[in-house]
Amino acid sequence: VAKMSAPTMEERKACWGARDEFWQCLDRHADDASECEKLRRSFESLCPQQWVKYFDKRRDFLKYKKKLETEGYHPPEAAGKS
Repeated sequence: VAKMSAPTMEERKACWGARDEFWQCLDRHADDASECEKLRRSFESLCPQQWVKYFDKRRDFLKYKKKLETEGYHPPEAAGKS
């Protein structure tokens, strides 16, 4: 059984730096992940897998939140309304 040890401060900083570079690339390329593949691999190699999953969800949430703040909430049209 492999023991999961907490990342050191240096490992955390490397992970966060790789995440930030990857996210900046996505911002520059309108979320075209193919443009940022190398940075994505670096991000995945420097961060624990659970962190990668968390940060991916966090980015989606932050984008959704920003959209709500700039465009407001627009409820979906009710299907089958008569």
